[in-house]
Amino acid sequence: MDNVDFKLPEQYINRELSLLAFNQRVLAMAEDETIPLLERLQFLCISSRNLDEFFEVRVSSLKQMVEHGSVQAGPDNLLPAEILKAVYSCARQLVDDQYRVLNQVILPMLAERNICSLKRSEWSPPQEAWLRDYFEDELLPILSPLGLDPAHPFPRILNKSLNFIVSLTGKDAFGRNSGLAIVQAPRALSRVIKLPVFNGNKNQYDFVFLSSIIHEYVDKLFHGMKVNGCYQFRVTRNSDLFVDEEENDDLLRAVEGELAGRHYGDAVRLEVAHNCPDEIVSFLQDRFHLGEEDIYRVNGPVNLNRVAAMVDLLDRPDMKFPAFTPSIPRLFSGSKGIFAAIRKKDILLHHPFESFAPVVEFVRKAAEDPKVLAIKQTLYRTGPESAIVDALVAAARTGKEVTVVVELRARFDEEANVALASRLQEAGVHVVYGVVGYKTHAKMTLIVRRETSGLRYYVHMGTGNYHSRTSRLYTDYGLFTCDELIAEDVHNIFLQLTSLGRVAKHNKILQSPFTLHEGLMNLIKRETRHAEENKSARIIIKVNALIEPQLIQALYQASCAGVDIELIVRGICGLRPGVAGMSERIRVRSIVGRFLEHTRIFYFANDGNSDVFASSADWMPRNLFRRVEIAFPIQSKQLVERIEQDLAAYLQDNTQAWQLNSDGTYVRLTSGNNPAFCAQQSLLDSLTTVPTS
Repeated sequence: MDNVDFKLPEQYINRELSLLAFNQRVLAMAEDETIPLLERLQFLCISSRNLDEFFEVRVSSLKQMVEHGSVQAGPDNLLPAEILKAVYSCARQLVDDQYRVLNQVILPMLAERNICSLKRSEWSPPQEAWLRDYFEDELLPILSPLGLDPAHPFPRILNKSLNFIVSLTGKDAFGRNSGLAIVQAPRALSRVIKLPVFNGNKNQYDFVFLSSIIHEYVDKLFHGMKVNGCYQFRVTRNSDLFVDEEENDDLLRAVEGELAGRHYGDAVRLEVAHNCPDEIVSFLQDRFHLGEEDIYRVNGPVNLNRVAAMVDLLDRPDMKFPAFTPSIPRLFSGSKGIFAAIRKKDILLHHPFESFAPVVEFVRKAAEDPKVLAIKQTLYRTGPESAIVDALVAAARTGKEVTVVVELRARFDEEANVALASRLQEAGVHVVYGVVGYKTHAKMTLIVRRETSGLRYYVHMGTGNYHSRTSRLYTDYGLFTCDELIAEDVHNIFLQLTSLGRVAKHNKILQSPFTLHEGLMNLIKRETRHAEENKSARIIIKVNALIEPQLIQALYQASCAGVDIELIVRGICGLRPGVAGMSERIRVRSIVGRFLEHTRIFYFANDGNSDVFASSADWMPRNLFRRVEIAFPIQSKQLVERIEQDLAAYLQDNTQAWQLNSDGTYVRLTSGNNPAFCAQQSLLDSLTTVPTS
C-alpha cells in the first residue's frame, strides 16, 4: 500500500462526464416498461431540465475558462478544453437519445392509449377551426413579430425562451423587400394545448404543441408578405449569478440587481428545428456568437421539458405512480403535544415515506406557544406559500424573537429568496444572509422554550430543505432532538452566523468549513486502522455527489488496508471503484427511482460501536470548504439500527440500482434468478401503511 500513488489522474472520473452519465440514467427511466407511462414522460423531461442547468452552469463555466486560456485541471488532469470536447460529444448523444425516446417510444405509446400529440397534418376540420380561433383570440393579440432591418435589430432573446425565425418574401408595408423576422412566444403561454372533444369519445385526449399553432398561422402576422418558412429555436445562456460580496454592503440589493441580467448572459447553446435551412442556422449562430459544436438540431419541440405539462392536463391515475399517504409516528399522535414527544426521545423522520407535517407543526406550535421565547431557522429553499414561513411571520408578530438565515444565493431560487427575505423583515423577523463567501446550506431549526426546569432547546436538523413540495418528491432524513450538547452546538452555529464571532469546538456536530472535512478524514482513518489491526471495519456512504480528492484518496487507502466500502452515490462520482491494488474493496452504486435520492448518511462500523451521521453536505469541495454545512450524529441505538436497515435495503436493490464499473461506465442491475427488490418500494410498503413507533 505504501507504494500506491493515489493521486494519479487515471484514478479519477471527470465530474462533468459523470454528471452527464447520471442524466443518461434518468433518461433510461423513460424507457423502463415497469414504470407508468406518464411518469416515464416525466423522467424524459427531468433529463431535459437537468441538461439545461448543466449548460447554464457547467458548460458556461468551461467555456469561460477556455476563453481566458485557463490551464486549471482537476484530479483527472483534464484541461477545460479537453473536458469541453468530451462534453459536447456526450451531450449530443444525450440529446439525440431524448428525442428518440420522445418520438419513437413515449408519443407512440401515448397514442396507443388515445392520448395524441397531433401534427398539423393530423388536425380534423373541427380541430383546425377551433385552433384558428384559439390563435386569433389567445395568441395573436400578444405576439409581437419583429421584422429585421437596421431600425429593427436582432432582439434580445430571453434564456430558454421559445422563439421562431421566419423567412419572408415580398414587400413590407413600406415597400421594402422583406427577409427575416423573429417571433417570440411569451413565457406565460402554455406550450401544450389540450383540445376539446369533437368526436364524442371522452376517452380521447388530443394535444397540440404551441409551436405547431404558431407555425400554422404565422402568416397572419405578416400581411401582404409570403412566409417561406418558420423555424423554432431556443438559446441557453450562462445563468450563474456573479455578486462581488466584498464590494457590496447590502447583499440583498446586490443579488436583486443581478437577477434581471441572468436571463441575458452569454449564449452557450442553440437548439433549432431539424429542418431549419443551413443559411438561417448560420445567421442565428453568428448572432449568438456560437460555434458549430454549440448547435443542436432537434426533431421535436425545442423546449422539451415543457412537454411535462401534459401530465398535469391528464386525469389518468392509471398511468401515474399510485398515490400514497405518508405516515406520522405514533409519538406525535398523543395529546401532550410535539414538545413532549421530543422530550421523550429522539425522533427520526424519513421523507417522503413519513410525513413532513410534523416539521411544519413543530414551527407552528412554537409560534403559538406562549412558553416559546425564540425561534431560529435556516432557509435555503422553501417554495411558494410556505406554511413554515407563515408560522415564522406569525411568531414575529406576536413578539417572539425570530431569527432566520436566508440564503439569497440558492441557485435558481435567488428571486424567490429575495422576496422571502423582504416579507420576513416586514414582519419583524431578524433576517441575515449568512456569511460572505460561504453559502449557508445547513438545515436546522432551534426553538427556545421556558419550562419549569428552566430554558430548554428543541432542535430539528435535516438532510433536505424546509420545502413541503420537495418533501413529497425527495428522500430526506429529519431528526428531532432536545439533546443538550447537540442543542448547544446548534445554538453556537446560529450565534456564529449572526454575530460572525468565533465559537468553541462543537460537542457532537461536525460543521463545514471548519471541522466536517477533518472529521470525515479522521473517521475514515480510524476504520483504516481497525482493518490494519484485524478489527471489524466497514464504511457505507450515501450522498448525491463524491468528488473531493482527499476523501477519495482516504477511501482508496482504506480499501487497500482491507476496509469494505459501499458507496451509494446518486449523481457525480469521481472515485474509480474495483481497481486492482487500489479500490478492490470499494463498490459504487446509484439509485434512480420514483423519488430523488437526497439523503446523506455517513456510516462507520467502528469495530461494532458504529458511528452514524446524517448531513446536509455532499462530498464536494464546495460543501466542505465553501459552505456552512452540518453533519449531526444519530445517537439512539434504535435509530441507528433503523438507518442500517435502510442502507441495507439500498444495497439490496436490484431493480433501480446502477453499478459503477472501474472504466467509468454504469450498468443497471437486474434481479436475474433472485427475487426483484426495490428499496424505495420497500420503504413505501413499510412506512406508509404501518405507523412507526
